[in-house]
Amino acid sequence: MADDVIEALEKKENQEPSESEWKETGNGPILSIGNLRVWFELKKWGFAHAGYVRAVDDVSFDLEAGGALAIVGESGSGKTSLMKTILGLYEPHEGKIVFEDRDISRFNKKELDWYRSKVGFIQQDPYGALPPFMTVKTILEEPMKINDVKDPKEREERVLKVMEEVRLSPPQEYLEKFPHMLSGGQQQRVVIGRAMIMEPDLIVADEPVSMLDASVRVEILKLLESLQKSHNLAVIYITHDLSTVRYFSDRIFVMYAGELVEKAEVEQILHNALHPYTKALLKGTSEPDARNADIIKEIPPGEPPSLVNPPSGCRFHPRCPKKIDGLCEIKVPPEFEPAESGHLTACWLYDNDVDKT
Repeated sequence: MADDVIEALEKKENQEPSESEWKETGNGPILSIGNLRVWFELKKWGFAHAGYVRAVDDVSFDLEAGGALAIVGESGSGKTSLMKTILGLYEPHEGKIVFEDRDISRFNKKELDWYRSKVGFIQQDPYGALPPFMTVKTILEEPMKINDVKDPKEREERVLKVMEEVRLSPPQEYLEKFPHMLSGGQQQRVVIGRAMIMEPDLIVADEPVSMLDASVRVEILKLLESLQKSHNLAVIYITHDLSTVRYFSDRIFVMYAGELVEKAEVEQILHNALHPYTKALLKGTSEPDARNADIIKEIPPGEPPSLVNPPSGCRFHPRCPKKIDGLCEIKVPPEFEPAESGHLTACWLYDNDVDKT
């Protein structure tokens, strides 16, 4: 699907886009990532080329309108770089990001402003994400002012509506408060409200509950699920915690060292993980079970590799307990589909033509 969209875009490269082209066509995915690479150049002495940090390396996937996917991985796996590239903050080294049939890398300033009004962003740290000198009302109005919503009455109506939706009610109780006067859960509701204020089609949530008390995490995740369904939002949920993805994600993409190593529906991953790295993540997931104190979990040693000089072949092979000598360290594995339909994994263990003895 991504290749078809990209080919169509090549034909329209030199055409000036019209206002009507900015609207969703209803055909194909709302977001299509094709062979995306995000590399950051390293320099010596400020000018001499010294290599690249390969933060995202050949990532492809589609996201349908109203769909929700979670991108899961350790710190340093490339999740944040992928997220910031989707948000238009980083430029791709190679590949395409197609939103509503439009390649965002070719957007001019006006189009980029439109794109950012259609994509909401929920930050990880709610207190750090909110200007301490602004009231809740000013914070929620700011995106509308930036996007030329000039009617004060319309802005007020939108603010009151979104506050009710994120369950900050009655709104009058919170409008004139500053961020430090709110609890962590209330601050995150304001962040979610700000992401929703321009009525976006896509929400990118960067570990939206990791800074919150355990008592309010499920509540915030349920709120996001409710908003996704009521507004038919597409959602990308970035996290390192597999225990939270089941609340509103349809699919899980597991990321390791800049690559996607497994893609499947949530239940397929949670109950039938295939890639050794995914299995390690599941074993390391904390659960509220007293028996964990008496269980030693076997987790692969070491840390994710350097993205400046990543390992050849499968990037997980230096830590993998099941690596196939003479293969895993040499050849990059393609995606295999050994289990349920749509359950893909990049691991040589699932190549039927390979001798695993």
